[in-house]
Amino acid sequence: MVIRTGRRSATVGLPCSVLLIAMGAVGVFGAVVIATGNEKGESGVAAYAGLVFMLALGVLGVFLFIANWANRRTRLLVDHTGLWVANGNLQNVIPWQTLAGVGLYWSMLGRSQKVYSLELFPTGPIDRDDPVLWTLVRDEEPLHPGLPRLRYRLPFPAPYQQQVVTAVQSHVPDIWLGESERAAGHLGRPDVKGHRQRTRGRTP
Repeated sequence: MVIRTGRRSATVGLPCSVLLIAMGAVGVFGAVVIATGNEKGESGVAAYAGLVFMLALGVLGVFLFIANWANRRTRLLVDHTGLWVANGNLQNVIPWQTLAGVGLYWSMLGRSQKVYSLELFPTGPIDRDDPVLWTLVRDEEPLHPGLPRLRYRLPFPAPYQQQVVTAVQSHVPDIWLGESERAAGHLGRPDVKGHRQRTRGRTP
């Protein structure tokens, strides 16, 4: 089963990032107008604060656009061998036989939206700096005492929740750990600093 997670994220994320960039451009225009003294009337503190806010949104839009564009070809493949993660021209697999358990985490984003991630707990050591999988590695308290701290955390869009769960359960029902609600922001961030130190900046 192939799940094209990057395509859906890009469909939603790219237009939003373009809108933020456009707002930032308006902020830049306003800043230029004020700097050149061509504004009508005097600009108050609120006006300056508004421009700064719009500029910040524009910067955020640029970062989001880059991230969504880079991940637009990300896809998951679930088969009898394991869970494959493909990002552009690179791909790697997390074999089922190397896992002690697989579960689903979810947390609230705002008041009505949920954020999902697939948690894959290995039976042994994992490569924290794999070119494809390193951004998925998390070091946190395990779901159960017998599970390792290091695991793969695979975020995916909410509409794919049932599809992902069904695909995993159809292949490894014996190690399925169920669902667990977590605190908001549970996705966390990869260990970018540690990765750079371990690889000396030679890998992405």
